[in-house]
Amino acid sequence: MNRKIFIAGSGGIGEAAAILIREWSDFETELFLGDIRGENLIKTKNLVLQNSQITSKVETILMSPDGINDKMKAAFQQADVLLDCSPGSQAPRMARFAKDFKMHYANLTEYVAETDEIIELAKNAETGFVLQTGLAPGFVNVLAMSLYQNFERQFGIEKVEKIGMKVGALTAHAHSPHFYGFTWSPIGVATEYVKNSRVIQDYEIRQVPALSERETIIIGGRTYEADLTSGGAADLPEFFRGKSRNLDYKTLRHVGHYAWVESVMEEFAKDIVDRKLRPDPDLSNKLLAVFLEKIPAVENDFVLVHASVEGFDSKGVRRLLEKAFFVEPLEINGHKLRAIQTATAVPLIASAMMLLAGNYKGVILQSQINPSEFLQDKFVSKIYKDN
Repeated sequence: MNRKIFIAGSGGIGEAAAILIREWSDFETELFLGDIRGENLIKTKNLVLQNSQITSKVETILMSPDGINDKMKAAFQQADVLLDCSPGSQAPRMARFAKDFKMHYANLTEYVAETDEIIELAKNAETGFVLQTGLAPGFVNVLAMSLYQNFERQFGIEKVEKIGMKVGALTAHAHSPHFYGFTWSPIGVATEYVKNSRVIQDYEIRQVPALSERETIIIGGRTYEADLTSGGAADLPEFFRGKSRNLDYKTLRHVGHYAWVESVMEEFAKDIVDRKLRPDPDLSNKLLAVFLEKIPAVENDFVLVHASVEGFDSKGVRRLLEKAFFVEPLEINGHKLRAIQTATAVPLIASAMMLLAGNYKGVILQSQINPSEFLQDKFVSKIYKDN
């Protein structure tokens, strides 16, 4: 079997996806690497080919910033699936290409408006569209669904008290005053700290301010703090409305980080400090400027994922099921992939393999993915190992 895979976006996640697909697939793959920057394509192709014993074809496609060119058309006509690692604002455009050229499609974006647009355009598609299938949203949502299904089977209860999802892309060391180092997009961090978080409270979906419900949690014997951020819950609030009294997604950080962020916000965002649902439209840019000035970028990272389901069994005994994964950097063919790269790329790859192996049409959201099949996927289980 030979499968042709188009990867749109040759940044860190696209790079990791290309390397892992080529090296770990059970069948022959041909890759199309697409990007609007030629230098990104050259760099990524060189890394994919570096010290590799695989001889399958890797072709670079210089994509147009808007519209479509002849090389894109030729590649789309051949490709079986499009993996969208481009900026979230480009997701509807990439999804449109997938529908028009009858490719399967999987993306990473947490953007709500863009996801809604894709749901509308893909509802009658002839191919499958798996949305929001990275780390968070993505893996952590499937993990939460798995725990809920286990809870339901084990205790015979459909309604639960609390579903919690927590993810942190962290550095091995953290220094005051910010106790943080950038392991991925600074823009993404600033945005998730500002946009409202979608949660369930008393069985109903609500919008609440980010960074408004801080908690301390011990995972694997180490203490972290967690607080609400935007985007990571995917479609689980809709799925669990009326089934879970409370549900939320929080970002894990080293203790002390959120107090520093709050002190920064107090200087230029009193509405956020006062917990009003009227964020300053320029707040993320202001926050980003401070982050870029104060916080270093760090290569040595790890990813921590935790999900939990809590409720009462049929005898009224309070029960808790939880699971945590710790992901470290990976060396492959002499090249080091950061933990955030692999932790985000493998759920995307697993979704692509699911699409290629089955008869899928239309939109597939995180709550609709089969947790057992997904968590046992070859790519996922190699990165998310049981401790």
